[in-house]
Amino acid sequence: MAVFLYVIIVLVLLVVFSSIRIINQYEKGLVLTLGKFTGIREPGLRFVVPIIQRMIRVDMRVRTIDIEKQQVMTRDNVPADVNGVVFFKVHKVDDAVIKVQDYSYALSQYAQTALRDVIGGMTLDTLLVERQQIGEEIKKIVDKETDQWGLDIQVIKLQDIEVPDDLKRIMSRQAAAEREKRAVIIKSEGDRDAANNLAAAATIMAKSKGAMQLRTLQTLDGLGPTASNTVVMALPVEVMEFFQKLTKKG
Repeated sequence: MAVFLYVIIVLVLLVVFSSIRIINQYEKGLVLTLGKFTGIREPGLRFVVPIIQRMIRVDMRVRTIDIEKQQVMTRDNVPADVNGVVFFKVHKVDDAVIKVQDYSYALSQYAQTALRDVIGGMTLDTLLVERQQIGEEIKKIVDKETDQWGLDIQVIKLQDIEVPDDLKRIMSRQAAAEREKRAVIIKSEGDRDAANNLAAAATIMAKSKGAMQLRTLQTLDGLGPTASNTVVMALPVEVMEFFQKLTKKG
């Protein structure tokens, strides 16, 4: 009798321990009873009926999957190798488990298809400049489809965009030519501004009788007492005429 009671106690303990499930704070548990969805368990210590019930844990944190590098043909017929990354999380546990076999793999494949479709309708210049906008457009397409899978797409980022080497060299030469063109424009604008400033200064000096003499004195003062400097004084015409008159009278 004691042995039978001991066996019963051991069996009960085994059943109790096998029914215990611990769900982490970042998880939720989906319960299937005889293969049918019967509820969702929140984090903490939970119990299931052995053999009859089964619990599937689902991670509710933000996760990432890579969009593998693939060659995409742009609208202007330029091949480009593009890859990216998808940030997502599960927001409806039952849909993520029941409606799709492997939601991570399905999301990866759908994101690749959406990336090809979006980039295929854009030029290379747009692809290189508007990365963020392209990612947002891909996100809209993917989010609309995967919402029924219980997924919430946080953001999609394009990582690397590679073009053929010969095209890289052409783009490098174009960039160098653009920089040189810009430098010439900036220099010409500077020369124009300097000429305008000189013209304005000349106009002001012409209106003021002592402005030219004052400027001359400032220039002489700036030369300093250096023996190597030779200074040529330019006297006003009125001064020269005055000395000529004195000479004639003498």
